[in-house]
Amino acid sequence: MLVGYERVSTADQSLEPQHDRLEEAGCERIYSDVVSGAKADRSGLEEALAYLREGDVLVVVKLDRLGRTLKHLIETIEDLNERGIGFRSLNDGIDTTTSTGKLMFHIIGAIAEFERDLIRERTQAGLKAARARGRKGGRPTKGTPDKIKQVRAMLQDKTITVKEACAAVGISRNTYYRHIMLEFEN
Repeated sequence: MLVGYERVSTADQSLEPQHDRLEEAGCERIYSDVVSGAKADRSGLEEALAYLREGDVLVVVKLDRLGRTLKHLIETIEDLNERGIGFRSLNDGIDTTTSTGKLMFHIIGAIAEFERDLIRERTQAGLKAARARGRKGGRPTKGTPDKIKQVRAMLQDKTITVKEACAAVGISRNTYYRHIMLEFEN
């Protein structure tokens, strides 16, 4: 059975062109969503995925109607494949019920993985270069050594608590104790 899925991002857009194409392709059931592709909650897609059985084919007009991201798209199609369900994108020429369509899908998946690897490599190279220039990533520390010394000096008074001393210099108790532990470990 061919099951269609259509989606538009806003209520101002029309589902009709997609609906007509899906009917022309022979879809017996068509599920719809009027929601941004970036939204994870798409009840029409969830219903379509729940309805599909082994041997069925999920049909979309364009790939971007199905997946929020390339990763999400690949995960969805792989899930369908594991369940014995085919996938067809009318405009993109992908049909996982054919050998050529499976090849196209795997090429897209390999390109996506390659892209993720490139991003990871660039990120690691950038971090390494930044460290070599003396830059340290992350949030700047709030508890400078001067503030820790101020808290220690205030605590010599014995009439003030750690909480009060930390509040007076503008750091949290956790920050103070973290610095104490780091000094103890070193």
